[in-house]
Amino acid sequence: MTFSLNVKQAVAASGLTRSHLYEAMKAGKLTVRKAGRRTIILAEDLRQYIESLPTAQRKEA
Repeated sequence: MTFSLNVKQAVAASGLTRSHLYEAMKAGKLTVRKAGRRTIILAEDLRQYIESLPTAQRKEA
């Protein structure tokens, strides 16, 4: 597994949209690091964020 991801890679790895990730970053729900202008997301932080999302509720037919 990749240790760190840029935003484009995080979008591809997670299936979430770029705007969703930026909203999570802004809200402090997804920890990111900055290296100059680059935004870096640790793979473990992305995994933890995804696991924190609510589970889908199945509808009874």
